[in-house]
Amino acid sequence: MANSNSTLTFGRCAILFLVWVVLLCSFSGCGKSAQNAEAAQQPKAFPVKVVTVQAQLVPNATDYLTTLKSRVAAALQPQVEGQIIKIYVRSGEKVEAGAPIIEIDPLKQQATVSNQEANLKAKLATLELDRVELDRRKKLFAAGVVSHAELDQVETTYEAAKADAEALQAGIREQKVQLHYYTVNAPTSGIIGDIPVHVGDRVTTQTFITTLDRGGSLEAYIYVPAEKSTSVRIGMPVDILDEAGKALLRVRVDFISPQVDTGTQSLLLKASVRNAVQGLRNDQQVHARLIWSEQKLPVIPVTAVSRLSGKIFAFVAEGQGQQAVARQKVIQVGDLVGNDYVVLDGIKPGERLIVSSIQLLADGMPVIPQS
Repeated sequence: MANSNSTLTFGRCAILFLVWVVLLCSFSGCGKSAQNAEAAQQPKAFPVKVVTVQAQLVPNATDYLTTLKSRVAAALQPQVEGQIIKIYVRSGEKVEAGAPIIEIDPLKQQATVSNQEANLKAKLATLELDRVELDRRKKLFAAGVVSHAELDQVETTYEAAKADAEALQAGIREQKVQLHYYTVNAPTSGIIGDIPVHVGDRVTTQTFITTLDRGGSLEAYIYVPAEKSTSVRIGMPVDILDEAGKALLRVRVDFISPQVDTGTQSLLLKASVRNAVQGLRNDQQVHARLIWSEQKLPVIPVTAVSRLSGKIFAFVAEGQGQQAVARQKVIQVGDLVGNDYVVLDGIKPGERLIVSSIQLLADGMPVIPQS
C-alpha cells in the first residue's frame, strides 16, 4: 500500500513539472513574438547623402551690357579728299610706325603742283626782266636822264613781282606737302582694326578708315540708369563675364561721369581692364556685373530643394548614426548662384543638408547620413 502511494505521488509531481515546462515555453514564445512584432513595426533607417552647408560671399549685383574700348587705339582718318586707289593692309595685321595704310589718288594734286610750278617759271622770268629794267633805270638815274619818280615806279614793279613769285613758291611747297597726305601712314606700331572702306570709295577728311590698336589696357564703358546714380561710388567691384556668365576677372570703377546723359538718362561709369585675358578686344561688347554690396550667406544645391503648396522645403539630418532623423525645414531662398540657391532664412551654415532621395523622405524619418 505504501509503494502504491509513493508511485502516485511521483506521477503527480511529474505531471506538474511537465505543465510548468509547457507554460514556461508558451510564455517565452509569446514574448519573443511580441518583440518581433514591435521591431517589425519600427521603420528602417534610410541611407541618404549629406553635405555640410557652407556660407559664401553673395553679391547684390546687376548685369549690364558693356563696351570695351582701348585706351591706346587711334582712329585713322585722311587729311585730304579723293578716291582710294590702293589699300596696303588687312584687318588684324600688325604694322610698324610709318607703314602705308591706304593711298588716295594724287593725280589731281600732282596736276595742281605742276601747273603752279609752270606759273612760277613765268613769274620768275618776269621777275628777271624787272630786275634788269631796275638796274638800267638806276644807271640812267645816276646819269640824270630819268627822274626819281620813274626810278621809284620801276622799283615798286620789281618788288611786287618778287613778292608774287615768293608767294607762289610758298604755295607750291604747301601743295607738295599735301601730296604726302594722299598716302595715309601708321602713326605708331600696332594692330589694324576693321577697314570699312574699299578701293574706289571716295573719302573726305571725316571718313573713318580704320583703327590702330597698340594693345594693352582697355576701359569698360558701363551705363547705369539715372535713378541708380546715388548708389554708385569709386572703387565699386565689377566682374567681367564670359559667355557662360562666369566671371573672367574683377575690376573696379575708377571714373564716374559728373553728369547724366540727357538723351538716354543714364550715367557713364568706366573701369580699367587689364587685357591679360585672351579674347578681349577693342569695341567688344561683354556683360559686366556691377556689384552694389556683398554678404556671406549659406548656399544649397538646387537638387536639395522641394516645393509644396507655394512653400520651399529642404531636409537636414539631425542626430548621429542610427539615431539620426530627417527634419523638414521651410526655407526662403534668393537668387541662383550657378547651380545653388542662396538661402535667406531656414538653414544655417554647418547644418547637414540631405541632397539625395528627398522625395522619399518624411519629417522625423530615421536616416543613415553618408558623406
